[in-house]
Amino acid sequence: MPRPLSRRALLAGGVLVGATGWLGTTGCTAPGTTQTPRSESPRPSPSGTRSPSPGGSPARVLLAYFSRAGENYYYGGRRDLEVGNTELLAGMIAELIDSDVYRIEAADPYPDSYDATVQRNVAEQDSDARPAIANPLASISEYDTVLLGSPIWNVRAPMIMNTFTDSHDFTDKRILPFVTCAVSRLGSVERDYAAALPGARLGDALAVRGEEATQHRAEVQTWLRTAGFLTR
Repeated sequence: MPRPLSRRALLAGGVLVGATGWLGTTGCTAPGTTQTPRSESPRPSPSGTRSPSPGGSPARVLLAYFSRAGENYYYGGRRDLEVGNTELLAGMIAELIDSDVYRIEAADPYPDSYDATVQRNVAEQDSDARPAIANPLASISEYDTVLLGSPIWNVRAPMIMNTFTDSHDFTDKRILPFVTCAVSRLGSVERDYAAALPGARLGDALAVRGEEATQHRAEVQTWLRTAGFLTR
């Protein structure tokens, strides 16, 4: 089985966000103007080295996330991303704390087309599907804390996140969700994880508007500080 990436390492990938029948749905951060640029998101600088976080990390931490690039929702329009919004947010978090970084990848990749992904996601939600993971982890037993990252698609995390949570024992582990969204903030993520992971300890969650993923470093730092990862 593939092992998680070395600490603070980043993987290629992306995210899709939107609204009803869309991938997403009621205010993340301040809304922007409606436009349809075709541009690339900046990719965070990858790091394959292991080094301590600024505030030190007292527990063994796994940062696990799903992200999708390609055609994305963008303030009512669309744009193409080389790197997905959730991956950008995960990269920011990985720069700030000491963690193993694992990107959840679909065995059957989601389409580049926004509309096609919307259709597939609706079908997966309606059938309570568990999309296969291409690079499953053998175990998460060595971790005390798991940061779970994903976009919000039609008010929920993508169904592949259920595949991941169903595949492991989260008993006594601290779970910290983080999401990128369009207009749905956390959607049903906190409720869904609480139901799916009854033996886990669910901590504070973070929601960031996908279009503005790189603009909220201070908010990310506050979230990590509240969780005890940063001291200043």
